[in-house]
Amino acid sequence: MVELFQKIRTLIADWWKDFTLQTRLMAAATLVVSLIMSSLTFWAVNTIQMDARLNDTRFGRDLGLLLASNTAPLVESQQLDELALFSRRFMESTSSIRYMLYANPDGSIFFGIPYSDSAVQNSLTLSRRMQLPENYLTSVDLPMVRQHLTPAGEVTDVFVPLKSKEHYLGVLALGINPNPTVVASSHLTRDVTIAVFVCIWVMVILGAVFNALTITQPIKELLTGVKNIAAGNFKQRIDLSRGGDELGELIQSFNYMAERLERYEEQNIEELTAEKAKLERLVSTIVDGAILIDANMEVVLANTAASRIFGWDAHLPPDGNVLQHLPTEVRIQMTRPLYQAAKGDSSESQEFRIALTEPSSRTIRVLLNSVLDQSGATVKGIALTIQDITREVALNAAKSQFISNISHELRTPLFNIKSFIETLYEYGDDLSDRERREFLETANNETDRLTRLVNDVLDLSRLESNRRYQFSALDIHQPIEQTLRTYQLNAKDKGIELIQEIEEGLPPVLGNYDLMLQVFGNLVGNGLKFSTAGGCVAIRAYRAPSTVEHLDFAGNVRIEISDTGIGIGPEDQEAIFDRFYRVENRVHTLEGTGLGLSIVKNIIAKHSSKMYLVSEVGLGTTFWFDLAVYEAPHSTPAVEAAVADQGQEEGAIAPVAAQATPKEST
Repeated sequence: MVELFQKIRTLIADWWKDFTLQTRLMAAATLVVSLIMSSLTFWAVNTIQMDARLNDTRFGRDLGLLLASNTAPLVESQQLDELALFSRRFMESTSSIRYMLYANPDGSIFFGIPYSDSAVQNSLTLSRRMQLPENYLTSVDLPMVRQHLTPAGEVTDVFVPLKSKEHYLGVLALGINPNPTVVASSHLTRDVTIAVFVCIWVMVILGAVFNALTITQPIKELLTGVKNIAAGNFKQRIDLSRGGDELGELIQSFNYMAERLERYEEQNIEELTAEKAKLERLVSTIVDGAILIDANMEVVLANTAASRIFGWDAHLPPDGNVLQHLPTEVRIQMTRPLYQAAKGDSSESQEFRIALTEPSSRTIRVLLNSVLDQSGATVKGIALTIQDITREVALNAAKSQFISNISHELRTPLFNIKSFIETLYEYGDDLSDRERREFLETANNETDRLTRLVNDVLDLSRLESNRRYQFSALDIHQPIEQTLRTYQLNAKDKGIELIQEIEEGLPPVLGNYDLMLQVFGNLVGNGLKFSTAGGCVAIRAYRAPSTVEHLDFAGNVRIEISDTGIGIGPEDQEAIFDRFYRVENRVHTLEGTGLGLSIVKNIIAKHSSKMYLVSEVGLGTTFWFDLAVYEAPHSTPAVEAAVADQGQEEGAIAPVAAQATPKEST
């Protein structure tokens, strides 16, 4: 029952909410007016009914006294026939009396209209008694009047005592019908009041329905449309057929406004989409990583570089808190600064340098900047710029190592030169001619060593710069023969044989004569330096197998420089081409600048090729590289690109001579 009452109450509340303020005021005013009119009407009806009761009471009292005075002698003398005749005539002469009853002092009815005592006696031998009111007094001469309701309507009961010479004979009971005119007037007034009340409310309901259909419904549609427009739904339209009234014009104006806003939004969306695409394209092409985080620490935008650095999917930036997806090293250093920036505690730009181990080993620089609103008071997001400085760190380390090495290499000869010169300056008179000559020879050798070191550094610096060299057709015989002539005497003094094996009919290669002469000089000089008496140093040149198919490709010329020296261990082969790396640092037998092989590597790289070596400790070493065959200027770009990449593609091909040990190849 309670739930049903709650449902009804909720239904009424919802129904009342749907009404507008105008409808509510109209309903309240109608209710007040109808209640006032109904109250006045019912007050008038009650007044009329009370007057009618008073009139009925007076009429019944007077009529009862009249009848009692006329019938008391008949009752006393027991002239019941006369009593019956008189009562019947009297009752038939008026319509106001409903019944007439005569009872003994004990209340037994001995005569009554519309029934008689004989009828009572014949009705199942039952006797009827009159139930007098509790407050009826037999000693009172005045009648007693009361009203009560019966199925046939209201009846006025009049109880009149029958007395004769102060002798109580019984009681006369009369039933008086109400005044029909007054009753009809009262009923008419009541019916009219109810009809007026119903008509008022019917008019109110019809007015509310009309208002809802003609005014309220369009206004609700307009209100819904305005809310949808405010929410960004510019496709909202109101389809209500109205005439040329103000509401119809308002609906037309609303639809026109929505149409204009929709077109404006489409234009703005196109422009914003284009600008967003440009911005995303620009951000995605930036070499540095870029990440935009909102105030909830969630990723809004991450470009390809950032996804690559942190190992994310480039098409699906991570969901949730960004710290959960950052590498451990980054998360440790940046958790506190990120939360401080998100709270607005730190608005200055911050820089972090972090070494990563996952997903790959690298060093990054992270720049953190807060994104503020126009007022500069609220943090809207955080911008992270990630720079991969692994190469920069390596270059700085190499630069530091280079400076350290060059300082060390320069200090040794300078110290020796200064020491011997100071000795000659201070003790020159005390030294013999032979000692002075040895000191000067040592200083001269150290000066030559210093000169070679400076020249090698300058050569390496030029090669590592962006300087452009002129390449042309080069007959490989010429630099090889000149190198062998240059080192012939040195090889003879050491007892080392120089061998030249050049395939006949080799075409000219694309190269630079001076640079190739420097390559052969360094490699042959190293071979003589690390070879002992009875050994040999060989230079071979032959056509290399071609790996370019379906092209009119001239191929490469492979060049090998082999020696039977001490060899290079596997632990040194990877670092042998680094600057200032010297094998004699381990064997402590020979001197050098440690820049020769680094210069050779850079020269060969300038020729779009690569250096390779095969070595075994105690047997010797073979260095080899490929040079592209020179072609006429009509060569296609595709062939030139293939030539440029040929040296890189030959990495898996071992040289012919290197397949055997250096000792066997000699």
